[in-house]
Amino acid sequence: MTHLRFIPLSLAPLLLSACALQSPPSAVSTHLPAQWFAPPPAGQPVAGLPHQGQLTDLSRWWQQQGDPLLVELISAAQAVSPTVASARSRIEQSRATRVAAGAALLPSLDASASASRGRSQPLGAAPAPVGTTTQIGLQTAWEIDVFGGRRDSRDAAQLRYEGAQAQWHDARVLVAAETANQYYSLRSCEQLLRVARSDAASRGETGRLAQLSAEAGFTAPATAALARASAADANSRATQQAALCELDIKALVALSGMSEPDLRQKLASAPAGPAFAATVLIASVPAQALAQRPDVFSAEREVAAASADVGSAQAARYPRLTLSGSVAANNLRSGGVSTDFNTWAIGPLALSVPLFDGGRRAADAEAAQARYEEAAAVYRARVRQAVREVEEALVTLQSTAARSEDARVAAEGYRASFAGTEALYKNGLASLVDLEDSRRTQLAAETALLTLQRERASAWVALYRAMGGGWTRELEGPGGPAVATGGTAASRQP
Repeated sequence: MTHLRFIPLSLAPLLLSACALQSPPSAVSTHLPAQWFAPPPAGQPVAGLPHQGQLTDLSRWWQQQGDPLLVELISAAQAVSPTVASARSRIEQSRATRVAAGAALLPSLDASASASRGRSQPLGAAPAPVGTTTQIGLQTAWEIDVFGGRRDSRDAAQLRYEGAQAQWHDARVLVAAETANQYYSLRSCEQLLRVARSDAASRGETGRLAQLSAEAGFTAPATAALARASAADANSRATQQAALCELDIKALVALSGMSEPDLRQKLASAPAGPAFAATVLIASVPAQALAQRPDVFSAEREVAAASADVGSAQAARYPRLTLSGSVAANNLRSGGVSTDFNTWAIGPLALSVPLFDGGRRAADAEAAQARYEEAAAVYRARVRQAVREVEEALVTLQSTAARSEDARVAAEGYRASFAGTEALYKNGLASLVDLEDSRRTQLAAETALLTLQRERASAWVALYRAMGGGWTRELEGPGGPAVATGGTAASRQP
């Protein structure tokens, strides 16, 4: 680097070429569909799709389910989640980076103080008295951002700070969805366990009666053996179902950070009510809906930040102009005489011109361009994935809605059929094989109905997650105002 104390006229064109620096576009285009293509729920017109209304309704969705325990579990899980903690840490890091990048645009000011004691004696002269010199001063330096490189770095830091705030919201939404899925899994498991235990009790009673009949000589031993085998099979299924419920409780303990006794007590005192009393209302236009997904917003901000990084890397290939200055108060005391004098200086105004660096700056610019292209590709892929997630959730909701009534009718019908067959068996008009076939069909229908309800609950949670959980660009991250997002009540952010 060559340092000059003046700007030659021959270098003026380099300074004037600042306007020629061009960064890639900070926003990239995406091809979004004009509407959602998921079919409407069975028996409803298109206007009845669940994606009509305002997205902000999602922010209060969990409270509208009428299950205080679910809201409490989500809040507890968000408080102890390492994912949320990591996102909060990234916000603090990006905030510090933003402050440092902004400070680079301002002059620096340093204070200095020094003291020395010595004697200055010319050759052959009489000894001079010992003198003490003290100095207190201020020094300043400022790099004039001629080509905008430091401004680009500041803008990139600000954009990444905004993206980190959105990622914090995304982490909270993810934890809320994971906790809700686990909670609904437990509640569904408990319902399946009640069905399994009821079936086991029924089979056990049939086995007892068959054994008594066989001992009295009215029933063949093979029939009694079949009844005992059926009862044992039912007990095995009930035991297995109970184990699955225990695993769900363990998972909720790990997610929420609650002690297992406390969680069991809360579950016992808060029986599950009807899920999803409130539906998800989302914008009908994909572009409006997906713009409010925090992960899409963060990816969009990363594209703009990568564009600014390209500008900063390009600016580093051009001359740098710096200005420095100083002011100092000095005191010299020698031989009992004290002398004060002040000094000040403005300059030098130095121009540093890059001449040879082995291609390092050009390589940095090419790397920044490559990172920009990667960020643009990631953003487009994120948008496509978001569209897919919403469409898949809507398709699943439509499918489960269309099957719900049929599953309910089937369960009621097979339940009535089993009751009739059981009455015939007790009166000796039906065989044990007929009874067990009817019981098996009823159990399958009951299980299918509960499984369908669980699938529908998962689809609603998936739609909540796909729509960003009610997050909007106006919401701030930690340190901002009180907001309601991620599925919990409004609270002061950390």
